[in-house]
Amino acid sequence: MNWIASLALAMTNSICCAFSSLFVQPWLITDVDLTEYPQLTIPLPFRGIIFGVMLPEPSQFEKEHSRRLQQQILAEIEEKGPMTFARYMELALYAPELGYYRCGSQKFGEQGDFITAPELSPLFSQCVARQCRQMLMDLPMSDILEFGAGSGVMARVILQTLAQLNSLPQHYYILELSAELQQRQRQEFQNHAPELLPTVIWLAQWPAHFRGIILANEVLDAMPVHRFGYCQGLQEYYVVNQQGELAWRLGPLSTPQLSAQLEKLTDAFSDGYSSEINLLLPGWIAGLDVCLDQGVILLIDYGMTRREYYHPDRGCGTLLCHYRHRAHANPFWQPGLQDITAQVDFTAVAMAAVAGELNVQGYTHQAAFLLNCGITDFMTGDEDPRSRISLSRQIQRLTLPGEMGEAFKVMALTKNYEQDLLGFKTLNQLERL
Repeated sequence: MNWIASLALAMTNSICCAFSSLFVQPWLITDVDLTEYPQLTIPLPFRGIIFGVMLPEPSQFEKEHSRRLQQQILAEIEEKGPMTFARYMELALYAPELGYYRCGSQKFGEQGDFITAPELSPLFSQCVARQCRQMLMDLPMSDILEFGAGSGVMARVILQTLAQLNSLPQHYYILELSAELQQRQRQEFQNHAPELLPTVIWLAQWPAHFRGIILANEVLDAMPVHRFGYCQGLQEYYVVNQQGELAWRLGPLSTPQLSAQLEKLTDAFSDGYSSEINLLLPGWIAGLDVCLDQGVILLIDYGMTRREYYHPDRGCGTLLCHYRHRAHANPFWQPGLQDITAQVDFTAVAMAAVAGELNVQGYTHQAAFLLNCGITDFMTGDEDPRSRISLSRQIQRLTLPGEMGEAFKVMALTKNYEQDLLGFKTLNQLERL
């Protein structure tokens, strides 16, 4: 996401501690009684100001779109009772036709809400392509599978780079559930690389017996999360209807699964602490394990190890919302119009992987991965001063600690593949997990 987020998080840290959240399927919580638990309400933003962040005014059409989704959410709360934050996040992002990722609004790039590394610079995807090439050379007749390809830019640049290196895969599969994003991805290839379109195949479900490399760039951060708080014991934040508006309410933990996972982390908590946890992650990793027969899974996302994630000083968690390149901490503002994200606990990813048949072969920050893949090579031979300045700026944005370089992490999971990976040849930080 746009890393103005880090500044917004620092500015709002003391405020957002009061507003935490979590996840569970709605039918599991219909009998939760919250009458004895205190209620927290977030005041409605005045003229689009949320925790000191001025947000652009949505159009009337956008407001109506958001109102329809909010009414759907409130109706479910009225029917089934208090809603876990995970269910709310699921609806806000993925409700058919109304959720953020299911409607037709521009999300990526300068005209959207955030810029991902592939939109920022083709150098990112070219480096990923180099890592793909290594594995494709080791496993002939193998494929690439990308989860949630966004605008399609990364897929297009990877294939263009591999074509230049005479290393095209048999197929480039894209698992994309959004019909609108599928169309944008097709258009990206039709506009810039029509000759590569026959290589690309869109899927509606996970393939079986996959052999090759699986890519997931900024996928895990969009998974619905539960949000919890600690006040003389673990509690959960629910979403309730407060006079026709969405509001927080503390309550008991919604499922034994959530309780069991949080009990493993209790030593890190003190009164006033709040954070989030992703209960979908182990099942998703287990699905990858079943899907993959041989190859590499490359996960790229912003996150950290468990020790860092649940550090006592990170007492408000990592939940952030993005709208028109502004970041703020109110997930109830205009649902359906803004992205909602939580950072990734990469220790949890590693634990889920080794619980099956996957190996954790690499973990490092984005800067190290890109440098290992030779990002500076792309400046060699370019004599145009303006071009060299542009490339230098792109490399800085992708690798500097204050930009994307250390906030984003890269993890490699392998199965029946023992070769050392190019992107982790130096600064492999497995011991930190």
